[in-house]
Amino acid sequence: MKVPLLDLKAQLKTIEADMKKSVLEVLDSTQYVMGAKVKELEEAVAAYTGAKFAVGVSSGTDALLIALMALDIQPGDFVITSPYSFFATAGVIARLCARPVFVDIDPDTYNISPLALKAWFASNKADAAKVKAIIPVHLYGQCADMDAILETADERGIPVIEDAAQAIGSRYPSKFGVKKAGAMGAAGCFSFFPSKNLGGIGDGGIATVNDEAFAKKIACLRNHGAEPKYYHSMIGGNFRLDTIQAAALLVKLPHLDKWHSMRQSNAAYYDEHIKTAGVKKPAIAYKREYHIYNQYVICVPERRDLLRNFLASNEIGCEIYYPVPLHEQECFSYLGYKAGDFPNSEHAARNSIALPIYPELTREMQDFVIEKIDDFYK
Repeated sequence: MKVPLLDLKAQLKTIEADMKKSVLEVLDSTQYVMGAKVKELEEAVAAYTGAKFAVGVSSGTDALLIALMALDIQPGDFVITSPYSFFATAGVIARLCARPVFVDIDPDTYNISPLALKAWFASNKADAAKVKAIIPVHLYGQCADMDAILETADERGIPVIEDAAQAIGSRYPSKFGVKKAGAMGAAGCFSFFPSKNLGGIGDGGIATVNDEAFAKKIACLRNHGAEPKYYHSMIGGNFRLDTIQAAALLVKLPHLDKWHSMRQSNAAYYDEHIKTAGVKKPAIAYKREYHIYNQYVICVPERRDLLRNFLASNEIGCEIYYPVPLHEQECFSYLGYKAGDFPNSEHAARNSIALPIYPELTREMQDFVIEKIDDFYK
């Protein structure tokens, strides 16, 4: 049996007619850049996340970049984030000639550790004033502990940018009530890369914001800082969202909660039936229904690569997110970090592997995955 890591064709079959109709409407309109559907998507995503505003942009990476630009991050400023994330989280900081500062993750949730964050400020008092932003990552579809992170940030007047690239629709039980990812910090940054739970048919992203002036600034920056056209109050970039992406996403958005539920059901099935000793299943920090399972990541100490090869030999798709933590990437060697500085992130990078979790996955497919994991350990 062949079990892919992700099967976008299976999803497309359920919405194909609506997708083609929506895309052809864009083609006929000739409004290919920032057409009416972009505004429609922005309003829909703002309503879905509980944020007051949303600004469509060209990718999740650019959502992070433009949020930092809107905060006026300058060369030499410190921005704290996790060393266990997709490269863009730290890459956008470095692109602005600011300094990525890493703190370790919680070993169970893989999200940035609020205790490690507090400890950094306690032991780096001379540099605390240089910190101009904090970027927690809601990794794999589960929110970071935002109350604790925001408390540390608010005490120092530091804005928090949520890297919610993998987390649209995930929820967090805050002290102010249940909140969705992207509605808690100064901005939430989402990716619409095709593999995401809400994926486009190419690159795309969006930034969610609660402050109107900040939203207007992001909207201005995405179009070279021009407002009105040809009059530039600031230097921005070409970060616009193509209308065809908005059209596709508007078709998918009404299905998103159903797809989340299917992923949660698949995760529950894995949790119940993977009983192999030595396999650590994903932690549920809050409630299962708050976790959207963009990935289902298990930890298999010391045997991860062998397991990956074994699953691949049985035509089971799997992936390693992420094999090299950011502080060990060659391009960040100038930061002065070394192996051993962030043991939880390093352990996750060396021992974790993602299994298929997409909504259309069948129980027969899951049983096959579970059987082969068990076979590997016999």
